Amino acid sequence: MNLDGRLLLPGDGGYDQARAVWNAMVDRRPRMIVRCASVTDVVTAVRTARELDLEIGVRCGGHSGVGHAVPDGGLMIDLTPLSDVAVDPTRRRAHVRGGALLGALDRASQAHGLATTAGNVSHTGVGGLTLGGGMGWLARQYGLACDNVESYQVVTASGEVVRASRDEHPDLFWGLRGGGGNFGIVTGFEFRLHDTGTRTLVAAYDFPLDRAFAALRAWRDLNAEAPRQATSTASVGRDGLTTLGFVWVGDPAAGRAYLPALRALGRPVAERVTEPSYVELQTREDSVQGHTYRRYAKGHYLRSFPDEAIEAFLLRGTGNGHGAYLPNAGLQAYGGAIDEVPDEDAAFSHRGTLFEWGTGTRWTDPGEDDARMAASRQAAATLAPHASGVYVNALSDEGAEGVRRAYPPAKLAKLTAVKDRYDPDNVFHLNQNIRPSGR
Repeated sequence: MNLDGRLLLPGDGGYDQARAVWNAMVDRRPRMIVRCASVTDVVTAVRTARELDLEIGVRCGGHSGVGHAVPDGGLMIDLTPLSDVAVDPTRRRAHVRGGALLGALDRASQAHGLATTAGNVSHTGVGGLTLGGGMGWLARQYGLACDNVESYQVVTASGEVVRASRDEHPDLFWGLRGGGGNFGIVTGFEFRLHDTGTRTLVAAYDFPLDRAFAALRAWRDLNAEAPRQATSTASVGRDGLTTLGFVWVGDPAAGRAYLPALRALGRPVAERVTEPSYVELQTREDSVQGHTYRRYAKGHYLRSFPDEAIEAFLLRGTGNGHGAYLPNAGLQAYGGAIDEVPDEDAAFSHRGTLFEWGTGTRWTDPGEDDARMAASRQAAATLAPHASGVYVNALSDEGAEGVRRAYPPAKLAKLTAVKDRYDPDNVFHLNQNIRPSGR
């Protein structure tokens, strides 16, 4: 195999590091890992995998909770060497290669006071985040990450390199905007950038569990009037401490004018108001422990947040909001520019979401696996009656049922047609899979 990059086999130096992903529960051994240094390498890897009848896994940030990047006995296509980001500040465009992480995109664009919507963890892959939709702190102002893509460069299942945009392969362009990694391997993105400046404001107010219900109701109602620069946030920890607030991207002075409304939520036990730079904001939720932890998560989209859902959010399937393995849970507000994109414009669905709910837990002892996952599932089950769907990037082990929750029937039918055209053999199936109609 002639490569610009490197082929790693079991026993080679760097092999174990390359197969390690964000969730330490994933411990699989690919037959080979191709660390791609060029688009030609990606083409070679796809064709080799097909010739040898090997499953293909695609790695960028490695944040798939179930480890889709790591095919046991298959061929891992490692895009991480393809990590360049080039910014054209005059045209306000960023050209991002398929293996780049969000932090690289943020740093390159912020050097010019520009940014585009990206996730909240800098070591997430641009590719995985964007292909699933791409929620971030700028989404209420400028839309999701996928709404800001001008074009994609894609290696298809046949090894062809194509450009997808509104004018070229528009069906593929539509499917890549929220349909995940089902249709090919994206080796390049062209993003629109926005004049965001470099400053932000973050406000957080802590409430004990006995005061949290009333405060959360007031926070819910206040969110309906929130400026677009503000993304409302809420979280509840294992001890029941509930934190309410918002993240503001833009002039902090304008954000401070919104603080009195938050202070009227109730009597917090603590208040924190900080002004991180945008780059600092984008790294504050990073996991400095890397791939040390075992992890499990669940998610829902909520179109409304009635009092019954508030109670379920706080208690998480318990009688008192406490428990040995109780997971953390959080809410992040949607709306604004997200909801203004016509539903039929992209594969991404559930644009009318009010809040995205997610729960996550991490641990190190394999003996706790079952208990930890059961607690997360229980917390998710209590919110299920209020759920309207799910973010495809929040899915873990739900399989076909989860895919049906992520896409309404009409969207799923259209996605299946795109799959039929570009990957009829389901070569790219290690993902939240949209199966072609013939399989």
